[in-house]
Amino acid sequence: MTAEPTTLGELVRAQSDRFGHAPFLFFGDRTLSFADLDDQVERVARGLAELGAGPGTGVAVLMPNSPEWLIAFFAVQRLGAYTVPVNVALKGEGLRHVIGHSDAGILVTAAEYAEAVQAVTPGLPGLHRVVVDEQQASADWRRPSGWIALGELEGMAPGPITRRTAVTGGISTIMYTSGTTGAPKGVVSRYGGLNLSGMRMLAGGLQADDVLYTCLPLFHANALLLTTARALAAGRPMALARRFSASRLWEDTRRYGVTTFNALGAMVPILVKQPERPDDADNPVRTVFSAACPASVWAEFERRFDVRIIEGYAAVDGGGYMTINFGQSPPGSIGKAPGGWRIVDDDGRDVAVGETGELLFEVDDPTRRKVEYYKNEAAGSARIDGGWFRTGDLMRSDAEGNLYFVDRKTDSLRRRGENISSWEVERELDRHPALLESAVFGVPSELGEDEVMAVVVVKEGCQVTPEELVAFAEERMAAFMVPRFIEFRESLPKTETHRTRKGELKRQGVGPATWDRQASPSRADRGNPRAG
Repeated sequence: MTAEPTTLGELVRAQSDRFGHAPFLFFGDRTLSFADLDDQVERVARGLAELGAGPGTGVAVLMPNSPEWLIAFFAVQRLGAYTVPVNVALKGEGLRHVIGHSDAGILVTAAEYAEAVQAVTPGLPGLHRVVVDEQQASADWRRPSGWIALGELEGMAPGPITRRTAVTGGISTIMYTSGTTGAPKGVVSRYGGLNLSGMRMLAGGLQADDVLYTCLPLFHANALLLTTARALAAGRPMALARRFSASRLWEDTRRYGVTTFNALGAMVPILVKQPERPDDADNPVRTVFSAACPASVWAEFERRFDVRIIEGYAAVDGGGYMTINFGQSPPGSIGKAPGGWRIVDDDGRDVAVGETGELLFEVDDPTRRKVEYYKNEAAGSARIDGGWFRTGDLMRSDAEGNLYFVDRKTDSLRRRGENISSWEVERELDRHPALLESAVFGVPSELGEDEVMAVVVVKEGCQVTPEELVAFAEERMAAFMVPRFIEFRESLPKTETHRTRKGELKRQGVGPATWDRQASPSRADRGNPRAG
């Protein structure tokens, strides 16, 4: 009897044996079967092994969403080495930090990132090999000296590789945080710690005809684990998009027969803001797993697109805690916590029902709940305090124990003695019919603490003035929450997971195009590039 797979690399082989030439991955016009995936993973694993990859070797992956990304990832896992998924938006010092800090000795990248990689390699003495995917290279592409084409690894004759079995307890992945409170931290996962039985449990909720879909970046745990690993564990096909496109998403679902996908950040509100079409509900999707979906658009999204929202809460460095609202809790709620929990103020005191504070989970198993940051033991230890796991997220609860996400603690602000959730202000502003989306953050006040600033994007063909937005806000939120500063832009700077780069906006702060409601009315016509 064949032993049950204990790693993702082994799972690819097991599912190939079981499902053979049944389709696993749709990407554009390409289709890879389970057997195709296993064959390519074996070829690339063999090539990486010849480059020295094995247990204890870090292999960074800096590539756009593609089958090659997944092939490289699973090949590293098959060798018992560790993968470092790299945010494709990084460059300069940010890129150097992730590759260098993770001790990656090999980098697998794509031609489009060659310039960014070459700019940082002089400061990365530990990076010995660069493998590059040239499939999308321009006609004048010239491979840098010493780099190896991924196609050469994929083209190797299939055959047994020198087995370098994953060592239980060895590092399997290092996934870096976004670095909102300092340099990005590397979240460590270890072989034996990745719970494939948990993946199978999640996969058990899938139906026999389900087709999964993700347009989220594969360097993020949502796309890599909750979609890809879940589909693999269930033996179901998945469709992969290069990136999120509000105009193309529903077309993709029809093309591939997608029945479920995950949505992060502002994806649901942005989809609702798209022009209505008579065939909006004519799609095969049944469920959308969402994070931080505003209650204000929940019902409209379900009705318009004939889908069901399942709201969830978790984090890659969240200690494995998860809550899911399968419909047993009101719209806008992330559901009820399965174990002990508290919501506390900055002094660690429990807040009253309905009040906002940081969510803490009771630690039932210190070993399992431990968060390990690479080369930063102190940061991991700080997440557990007196038997409670600190999430760093602001929540409130109702009398029935349903939890409601309010904001990241690092994104909250304080104005004249009042704590303000940027997410709640954004939620209300985004209800304005002329706005596509907004970003709210604090800027320094002459009186100390913060003033509220909003950067907003107007829908194509719409017009709105700052005064109209302020009047709209005053009808819907407390006076201390109403933005003092408003700036119009064509778009918001975003991470690859569709979260707004508020750190960038905060650094820019109030500028010449910013409207100030405490200044002269003559500034009211500044901004709003889509008005007129």
